[in-house]
Amino acid sequence: MRILTIASEAVPFAKTGGLADVIGALPLSLARLGHDVDVVMPRYRGVTVGQQTGGVTVRLGGQVSEAGIWIVESGPDRLRASRFGESAEVRTIFIDQPHYFDRDFLYGTAGQDYPDNPERFAFLASAALEWAASVSERFDVVHAHDWQTGLVPMLLQTGRAPSVLARTPCVFTIHNLAYQGVFDASWLPRLGFGWELMRIDALEYWGRISYLKSGLMFSRLITTVSPRYSREIQTPEYGFGFDGILRYRSGDLVGILNGIDYDQWDPARDPYIPEPYDASNITGKRAAKRAVLERFGLRTDEAALARPLVGLISRLVDQKGFDLIAVIADELSRLDASFALLGSGDRRYEDLWLALAARHPDRVGTRIGFDEPLAHLIEAGSDVFLMPSRFEPCGLNQMYSLRYGTVPVVRAVGGLADTVHNFNARTGEGTGFSFDDYSAQALLNTLRWALGIYEDRGAWNRIQREGMKQDLSWDASARQYVKVYGRAIRAGAEAL
Repeated sequence: MRILTIASEAVPFAKTGGLADVIGALPLSLARLGHDVDVVMPRYRGVTVGQQTGGVTVRLGGQVSEAGIWIVESGPDRLRASRFGESAEVRTIFIDQPHYFDRDFLYGTAGQDYPDNPERFAFLASAALEWAASVSERFDVVHAHDWQTGLVPMLLQTGRAPSVLARTPCVFTIHNLAYQGVFDASWLPRLGFGWELMRIDALEYWGRISYLKSGLMFSRLITTVSPRYSREIQTPEYGFGFDGILRYRSGDLVGILNGIDYDQWDPARDPYIPEPYDASNITGKRAAKRAVLERFGLRTDEAALARPLVGLISRLVDQKGFDLIAVIADELSRLDASFALLGSGDRRYEDLWLALAARHPDRVGTRIGFDEPLAHLIEAGSDVFLMPSRFEPCGLNQMYSLRYGTVPVVRAVGGLADTVHNFNARTGEGTGFSFDDYSAQALLNTLRWALGIYEDRGAWNRIQREGMKQDLSWDASARQYVKVYGRAIRAGAEAL
């Protein structure tokens, strides 16, 4: 198949979250299966790769704008993919329109979205389809991701895309339902769209419009990033107001677990850790643990090395369970454990962790911000990884942790429930520890349980090795996406 992927970010070019990791890895796995993938995304400030190959003209409302097209023909992504077959390739196509995309940040600044985001991402959707229509190769399926590309299936299904793309089936993926692209309805005429889209079975959402709803209503099939999350979002608790729509389309909704990139996350060949290791010999974790303690200025004597190290790498927000952690912060500091946190987010949680580090400089280390090499080191050097999310569509860090022999302590929601198998004390089986109730006490009890099992080195090593043996690669997920693409193509053919 020839697959057109449209997204707002992708590793290694631009990233704010897990969406970029998916777009960086899934096309490569599809190429390994023999499919050609073109990834279209904005050419943000700081993107300097590729060759300019022409341009496209985009009409939005009364405006006509030009955009340059830059293509990475032989960058690292394509080279890595081309090893697996001469016919398969991954190209990245950048939409270059400085008025929309030459900015300091991708979506907004100072905690506020850019006010013209409706126009920016309507432009991305239209420009991507204009480019796709301009090339000689025809695409079998379009794959759009999150609200930023939610207009893509609408343009395809309502005759607003170039005629050569008419009725091309579109698969739409929800990476996080909490982000919905909701805007004032006045944007419809400003973008050149008619009021007929202001219907309950189109873009209308409580008197406004939603780009996410556009993706849900006009795509052939909908996917999301774990099987458990696909069921959760059909309930009022996790549906963020869209549960009714998702129940309506439940027959077209598929949960496919994200994978992790084993080229980037492999303790046997990770350049950011001091010693390689694998499931057959995990002694290299001790050197990584010492390195983490040193980087955070914590004690590194034998007692400190023997004490469990709990790692956290996260956005410091309520969704990630930091409201629970705040309730038990004093209790955490009294546990026989050390803590290393890397992340940024709400100021109150940043201040909380900086204060904990100041009060307990021998046990708690805090780094505000993000540091990719340090993230790898924390994953390798920690004994426990803490991830008590309120909701979690998929989650990647718990999978990195499993790969690195770092035992996750998680809340059993979304992808966390799909990937972390709760330890069974009777059988000795399991890959981590999980809890159901969203409460600080449940979190504290589960963490205490995990730290107690840590004292039984035989049981702990079995948990580590079982986690490291899990197949969490993208290849299995890519095969499921191929099935979804085939199903969307067949559904499109039947609709003609």
